[in-house]
Amino acid sequence: MSINEKLRSPQNDELFEAILHLESIEECYAFFEDICTVNELKALAQRLQVAKMLRAGESYERIVEDTGASTATISRVKRSLVYGADGYNLMLNRLEQKNC
Repeated sequence: MSINEKLRSPQNDELFEAILHLESIEECYAFFEDICTVNELKALAQRLQVAKMLRAGESYERIVEDTGASTATISRVKRSLVYGADGYNLMLNRLEQKNC
């Protein structure tokens, strides 16, 4: 996993530490409702769904239809899946293992 060092900061470390301390879906809803706008949270959830569908081999047309994501968003997510820090794949693998 390669982390972009430009992202590293004490503020980001503290944010991620806070997220790691959330213990339930309800706590996540409460925290993210306070820290994000509704549209920001919807965009994050949409990107995860796009990544999941891309990994499953779905077409851009199907992804647009099912998620409402723009083709630009789908392309950015695809680029992250292929050339990114492997964060999407890490999370999707863990979600798949949990659901087995």
